[in-house]
Amino acid sequence: MSLEELPAALASAARGFGQYLAAERGRSAHTVRAYLSDVGSLLAHAASEGIENPSELELGTLRRWLGAQSESGMSRATLARRSATARAFTAWAVREDIIAADPALRLRAPKPEKSLPGVLHQRQVVRLVEGAGAAAAEGAPLDLRNKAMVELLYATGVRVGELAGMDIDDLDPDRRTLRVLGKGNKERTVPYGLPAALAVDDWLRRGRPALSTGTSGPALFLGARGSRVDQRQIRSVVRRMLEALGDTAATGPHALRHSAATHLLDGGADLRAVQEILGHSSLATTQLYTHVSVERLRQGYRQAHPRA
Repeated sequence: MSLEELPAALASAARGFGQYLAAERGRSAHTVRAYLSDVGSLLAHAASEGIENPSELELGTLRRWLGAQSESGMSRATLARRSATARAFTAWAVREDIIAADPALRLRAPKPEKSLPGVLHQRQVVRLVEGAGAAAAEGAPLDLRNKAMVELLYATGVRVGELAGMDIDDLDPDRRTLRVLGKGNKERTVPYGLPAALAVDDWLRRGRPALSTGTSGPALFLGARGSRVDQRQIRSVVRRMLEALGDTAATGPHALRHSAATHLLDGGADLRAVQEILGHSSLATTQLYTHVSVERLRQGYRQAHPRA
């Protein structure tokens, strides 16, 4: 059921929540859509129970909504996310005097199972960038771009959306740092190494001028028609490169972010420094990568120790 099909008061509350997320919380359009999808699901369930106004929402309504989704086979992680969205929505509605008492205060959802993110071994990263370099040796603009994107993704651990949104002026070639606009419009500065610097410089000198048009603007990376590269294009490029390795289950640009973080910690980097580089608001998120490193240590021990 779309927002337009909901009772007027429910639809109005959902739209107000979306405006709050965008204007006051600085959430991206993508994030707002995800929140509204969850809220829309909740309100559609409420409407099916005869509720026409947010003030009629009760704890039982929320529990039955989550229960129905659990019975449909929804994962624990998704249930936990939707529960958090419901709590955010009702808390906002209370502040806006749309609801008198928050029905989600005692709402509980199963904790998501923590899974270790897939990471590449360092030798796989070497093969990945060597493959990109071999393709770029021919000098085709898109191959030069792809090599620069992969080098920069691994060197900095930036998110794919952050890479797509970068402008040329975000680079500081002298200091080899990159200005990144992350989630919630938070800005951070991230260093990158010489291989990434060389790949980006090659792209800017030989690749980008061949694709640039009068409407390219300041975008760092361009598509085949000269417009700013989008996230879908980046994901497609990285997915093909990872599939070409043939010996990893890692998929997409986020695997390079996971790998960068894990390799930094394996090399002795401070946890808080990695948190700053990745742009995590919570140290607990960064700590997931310490579990990855410990697991890799255990694997190495089991393989190498005669009495493991």
